[in-house]
Parts: sequence; structure tokens; C-alpha cells
Amino acid sequence: MKAGLPAVVVAGKGFVKTASLVATWAGVPDLPVAEYPGAIQLHADEEIRENIAQVTIDRIVAGLTRPARGGTAGAGGDQQAFLSTGTFEEVNSFFLKRGWTDMLPIVPPSVEKVAEFLKFTDYLPDAEIAILPQANLRATPRNIAVNAVMAGCTPEFMPLLIAAVKAVGEPDFQLINIGSTGNKTPWLLINGPIVKELGIEYGVGSRSQGPNPALGRALGLILNNIAGFRSGETLMATWGGALPWVLAEDDDACREMGWRPYNVERGFEEGSSTVTARTSVYWGGQGRYTSWGGDTQSAVSPKTLASTVLQIAVMHQKRQVMVENTLRFGPRNMVAVLMTPPTARVLANAGYSKKDVERHIWENTRISVRDANRILQNFTDFGLTVHELVQEGSLPEWFDVGPDETIPFFSSADLLDVIVCGDADKDKIMSLWANYNRPVTKAIEFPARWDILLKERGK
Repeated sequence: MKAGLPAVVVAGKGFVKTASLVATWAGVPDLPVAEYPGAIQLHADEEIRENIAQVTIDRIVAGLTRPARGGTAGAGGDQQAFLSTGTFEEVNSFFLKRGWTDMLPIVPPSVEKVAEFLKFTDYLPDAEIAILPQANLRATPRNIAVNAVMAGCTPEFMPLLIAAVKAVGEPDFQLINIGSTGNKTPWLLINGPIVKELGIEYGVGSRSQGPNPALGRALGLILNNIAGFRSGETLMATWGGALPWVLAEDDDACREMGWRPYNVERGFEEGSSTVTARTSVYWGGQGRYTSWGGDTQSAVSPKTLASTVLQIAVMHQKRQVMVENTLRFGPRNMVAVLMTPPTARVLANAGYSKKDVERHIWENTRISVRDANRILQNFTDFGLTVHELVQEGSLPEWFDVGPDETIPFFSSADLLDVIVCGDADKDKIMSLWANYNRPVTKAIEFPARWDILLKERGK
């Protein structure tokens, strides 16, 4: 329609509003949407033909034959629109009605509060930090600060949030895909001196303590208000999803056992502070050594523990639907294996590096090509095989082997990341898996007056 040609998009009933909003944000605000009635995945071929003939085809024709008006949608937005005046109740009511909240009470983002956040960056208030799909709006220090205030953050976290926005805005992160009907919840991993400097939690209960919940909530509000992901409209997780969360790695524990922190393993300098944007389809599935056949903590064998890590890291992937997803999406998968310091230390003391553990999981998480093809043909929309996935480039060429040979669940060991965090007195392991997206790490940039500003805030 941008070219003046008629066009129409066909969408299921639940996605009509999504299609219209996404089209508007993509610069085609007048794109007609032809609705298909009902859940097409559950309809037999004859029912699909009947619904198209009786309902959808007329809407397609109407959309294609009306004049194309074209036009574009702006990507800027009013940078002052969120700045608030009024009582707590008035501001919350006003923001709630406009869909600017996560349905919970917010801290009113007054001009004064936002100004405090802007002191903690050397960027100009309206500088472009990123363009966030799917709304394709400009993220700026000002509107990042507004959402951070609303979430209950304090000003010194501004550099971290700017880095987080840069990370989710990178094309490789594929933010556009978090609106899937499967729940793809973004979360942040923090590394470096900023963790202790600002009291970010990395031990027991870290997701739910200290500044971590407010930081996760800030990311969620940024995705709601700048990226345009709103539950039930453009964030289409069937049963909804969790608020984004934040974890920090225990860098000191890593170094004590001879392991490198996550960011250093990815090429960042020792002592750098970074934020990594990741996603997960679930939170849960904790495991421990003793629950997989160990006797006592003193009887832990590194070999048995490595096997335990493998079992827990892929416990969800053992289900057929997970096998289908890991193969079908090839390099668009990621698994974070969270490991408490005592668990990691057993492996480190036996000479295992992080990379050794990651490779162990990758090499031993395998399935025969025959079984993989059966799962793929039963659970994918198009009945693809391993051979066809290799041909289209989703899987490496060496996956194209005989039916009785085995292949890994994941196309590369690089898709698995071991992260040391959590209770320093427990033997816990947990995996966080997602497809569609890839992790992106960004360095945190501090303002020139960082130390002075922290001192003024008593840090």
C-alpha cells in the first residue's frame, strides 16, 4: 500500500487488532484486515474451505478493491506525553485507561523525578537510543526515564536501562518475536562491578529481592509503552506471561573457582559492566544432585554431577514439542543453565570449565534422525524433515545423516550458556529455554560524573 497498490492481510479473529496496529506502526495505517473466523489450527480442511468461502473471501475482495490511501505512521511520539501532574490516584487512573501500565499501580512520572534520572546519562534527553519494534517508536533517555520512574527504580540505574534498551533493540535479539502465542518473556543478566556498586542481587532469591524486581518491571513498561507490546493486543501469549525479570551473575564465585564471568567469556574486558538481554518460555524446573540419585553431598562425583546438569538442563527439551522447536528454529534457540556456586565448584574443582559443561550438554543431548523426523512431521505445521531443515539453512550440513544416526537437539554448543548465581549454600540447577530470539550483550556506559552522582545519592 505504500506503493499505492491494494493489499490485504488475512488474520485470525484474535489477531485482527494486532495486524492493524502492527501495520500502522510499520507505516501502513490503512491496511485492510480480512478476518478468518475461529481457531484455524483445529479446523478440518472442509471447514476451512467453507469459512473462507462464506466469510473471509468477501473481506479479502473488499480490501483489495477499495482505493488504497497509503500514508505513513510517525515513529517519534510526544516525548512529554507521559510526564504527569495530579494526585497519585488521578495519574494512575489516567495512565491505566490509556494502557500505559502493567495493570499495577505506578509511581507518577513527574517532571522533577524524570530530571533526576536524566542526570545519570551524558546522552541528550531526546537522543535516539534505539527504535523498538513492533511500534517502531524511538527510545530516548527521556521516555526510558519515564518508564523507570513508573516502575519504582531509582536514578542511578539509568545507565543500565539505557544499555538494556540498546540490547533489546539490536536486530539479532529479534524483539518483534516476543509477541508470539507462546510466552517469550525477556529478562536481563547483569555482570560486572555495577552489581555490587548498586546492590543488584545475585544470591538467594535474587529475582525477587533488592532493585531486581523494579528493574525487571521497568523493562516490561518500556516494552509496553515504547515497543508497543500490550497483553491481549500485540503481546499474544495464550495465557499471558510473567513480568520481565533481572538476575546478576556471581562474578566473584566464578573467579574464585577459575571460571570466567559470562561477559568476559563473550569478549568483554575484565572489570567491565554489562547487561545481556535474553528471553525464556518458562521459569521453573529446579533440580538438585540428590534428586537424581546422589547419596550425600560428600559423595558427589563430578562425572555424575555433569550428567545431572545435563538431565536438568534439558528436562523440558525432552518433550516432543521442545525437540521440534529446537530443531525447527536452529540457531534461534538459547538455553541459560543457572547453577548455584557450590554446584559449579564441584565441576570446576574437577577441571571442568564453563565451556566444558556447555559442550557436555550439547554433545549428550541427542536424538536419532528417524525419531526427529517423526516428531517434526507430527508437530510442525509443514511436516518438515531434518534433511529439509538442512536444505533451507536452519540446521548445519552435518545434521544431514542417516535415519539411525543421532544428532544434537541444538545446532551449536554456543546456544547453551552456564551462569553462576543463586543460593551460595544450595546444590541447585535450573534451565531457562527460548526460541526465536538470541542473547545480546551491551556494555553499560557511565556518565562522566558517575562517582560524584553516586556520592550525592549516598552510594
